[in-house]
Amino acid sequence: MNKIVLITGATSGFGEACARQFAAAGYRLIITGRRKERLENLKRELAQSPSHVDVLPLVFDVQDKEAVFAAINSLPAAWKDIDILINNAGLALGRDLFNDANMDDWETMLDTNVKGLLYVSKAVVPLMIARNSGHIINLGSIAGKEVYEKGNVYCASKYAVDAISKAMRIDLLQHRIKVTVIHPGAADTEFSKVRFKGDMTQAQKIYEGYTPLRAEDVADTIYYCANLPTHVCINEVNMTCLAQANSFYYNRSGNA
Repeated sequence: MNKIVLITGATSGFGEACARQFAAAGYRLIITGRRKERLENLKRELAQSPSHVDVLPLVFDVQDKEAVFAAINSLPAAWKDIDILINNAGLALGRDLFNDANMDDWETMLDTNVKGLLYVSKAVVPLMIARNSGHIINLGSIAGKEVYEKGNVYCASKYAVDAISKAMRIDLLQHRIKVTVIHPGAADTEFSKVRFKGDMTQAQKIYEGYTPLRAEDVADTIYYCANLPTHVCINEVNMTCLAQANSFYYNRSGNA
C-alpha cells in the first residue's frame, strides 16, 4: 500500500503545492482545510491526474481542538497509518508596531500557528507511535529565526514552532519518529494577501524588485526531506530566494 501523507492547510500555498507534489509520486493524501469547496476541487483534480491517487478531504479549522480530534479519531481504518504529517496551516495577520497591533490578530496567529500545530500533532502522534515510525514536517519561517520590525507576535509564533520542533525531535526519538522544520523566507503565495487583509497593493509591494520563492520550491524541499533513507533525518532547513539574505536584507535591484 502506498504511503499516506496528511497535509494541513492544503487549500492554498505550500499545502496545495505539497498535495500536488506528493500526489504525483503516488502517495495517498489526507488534505485538510477550512474551505470545503477548495478541498473538493483539489480532490477532483488529483483523482483525475495520471497517478489517480486516493484523496481524503477533511474540513476543519486547526484552531478548533474538538474538531481536530474528532476528525483524526474518526479516520477510517484504511487511513490511520499516517506516514507523514505536514503541519502547514498557518498565517500572518497585520504588520503593525507592537503598540498599534490588533490583539484579535495576535490571538488568531497564536491559535493557528502554535495551538493548531499542537492539536493536530497530538492527535496524529499516537498513530505513529503505534507503528514505531513516522515523520512530522513543521512549517516555520525565517521570522522564527530573526525578529523584524512590525513582526512581533507573528515572529513569536514561528519561534514557538522552532522550539516545539526541537522538543518533538527529542521526545519522539524513542519512537523512531523523524521531525523536520522548514523555515522559508519570502514566498509569493496568498500569505501577504492574508496578512494585509486583502489589500493587494500592500501585498504586492512585498515582492517588488526581486523574484521570491514559489510554493513549489518549498514543496520540492519538503518532498526531498520526506524521501530520504529511513536512517536519515534533516532536522532543519532555512531557505530563501537568491535575493534575500535574511529577514532584513534584500536585493531589490531586479537582478536576482
